[in-house]
Amino acid sequence: MDTQRILIIDDDSAVQVSLALLLKQAGYQTLCADDPAQALALLARQPVDLVLQDMNFSLQTSGEEGLQLLADIRAAQPALPVLLMTAWGSIALAVRGMQAGAANFFTKPWDNTQLAELVRATLETAAPAPSGSASRQALDEQFDFGGIIGEHPRLLKVLATIGQVANTRAPVLILGESGCGKELIADAIHRNSARAGKAIVKINMGAITPSLFESEMFGHVRGAFTDAKADRKGHVASADGGTLFLDEIGELNRSDQVKLLRVLQDQTYQPVGASRTERADVRVVSATNRELAELVAGGEFREDLFYRLNLITIRLPPLRERRSDIPLLARHIIGEVAASYGLPATTIAPQALEWLSAQPWPGNIRQLKQTLERTLLLVGRSELRQADFVAVEQHEHGAGAGGLRGVDGMTLEQVERHMIAHALDQHQGNISRVAKALGVSRTALYRRLERHGLGSAPVAGAHDGNQALAAPASRMGSAAGARLDNAAGAHNERLNDGGGARSGRPDDARGALNSGHGGHGDHRGHGGGR
Repeated sequence: MDTQRILIIDDDSAVQVSLALLLKQAGYQTLCADDPAQALALLARQPVDLVLQDMNFSLQTSGEEGLQLLADIRAAQPALPVLLMTAWGSIALAVRGMQAGAANFFTKPWDNTQLAELVRATLETAAPAPSGSASRQALDEQFDFGGIIGEHPRLLKVLATIGQVANTRAPVLILGESGCGKELIADAIHRNSARAGKAIVKINMGAITPSLFESEMFGHVRGAFTDAKADRKGHVASADGGTLFLDEIGELNRSDQVKLLRVLQDQTYQPVGASRTERADVRVVSATNRELAELVAGGEFREDLFYRLNLITIRLPPLRERRSDIPLLARHIIGEVAASYGLPATTIAPQALEWLSAQPWPGNIRQLKQTLERTLLLVGRSELRQADFVAVEQHEHGAGAGGLRGVDGMTLEQVERHMIAHALDQHQGNISRVAKALGVSRTALYRRLERHGLGSAPVAGAHDGNQALAAPASRMGSAAGARLDNAAGAHNERLNDGGGARSGRPDDARGALNSGHGGHGDHRGHGGGR
């Protein structure tokens, strides 16, 4: 096999020498370029397997030169992977680069071991698949992608990546909006790995309260705390030999991130109350709808944990970016829904499929499924037509408080606040129902409520499954605030009449809901004096 060649693009000769030495020791050939023009000329003359590219080539540090160079490389050689180099304070710029097609990024100064592993994993992922640009049929013949519906090129690229990395130990980070199928991707990674015979243990990190984190993740021994009457195995031990899926990893409290880091570093953990450490052979797959790199830059997520999680990053496209898959998804979903309710086989008219394909679907596949299910149940026809979907949508908007009308001109933050306020109003402040409707955990919802000024801490003594918010109308700034006050007050009054909260719920678990707002007290990034 020929030695792989890596192009280093940086105007700092010291950086060039350091990287060239590291890569030579790892068995790679290197080329160096000082500026974009020289780099593009080299790429035109010689084959290269990977590019390490700086983002700034002048005193101006906007990064626009780096983004333009990335675009030029992608235009000339779309399959050539690019790793971006950026200073600690420019992570947001690197995120823009990844969104523009870069494979990944690393910060200066770098950790030699981590960078060597990142280079190796990137080259492995970028290697041509055995079947070249495989069709969906060809991929299905090699791998088990059951439950993942679609043939769009961007989805096929994701599936090809899964096929290449599934049988390795490399940790995988799945990024994508809510409702686009990140858990299905995690399942596919596990199913196509050598660990398929063992369990995949799934944990919603946003739903674990800080006071229970260690017990839930690492288990405890008898007598470790009150009510610990027997040894209990934690999630990490349950995943031994298999896969640990950390969903909503972006919601993990910063104080708990360091506890998770040890498991990723050396595969060891210590149950609560135990005197010795245990070892677990786990492959970690994590997912989030947040941009972890931006959380790192803001001090909300540890840099060292981030680099342990994102060795392989899979970006799952939202539904609006693979509209050609919507008819396939709609037919598949309607068949499953009809069967689950014991209804006759149902079809969707061609015009209705065109209408569905033209919708924005901000909630992605989850929203599409909800729309199909609601329409099927309310209409009850053997063939669903465009008029049926339109009528059900109008009925829903008429029954609610206006849905998402009137969001034109709003920022993303304002739209999120609008959606949360509408959901609170629709569900009379019931937090469990609101969280379920919005597709987030209660802990994540509380953080958003606090950020948008839509509510205070959970009402003391409220039933865990039906907690209502007490939010002053003055903070809401709209009629929805007054309605929420009335709904919350009436709801709490009913709870008190009915005997208040359930007895026996641990105080620490209930109290942790308040701490779920998380104080991100330490807003300094890990990495010393970078």
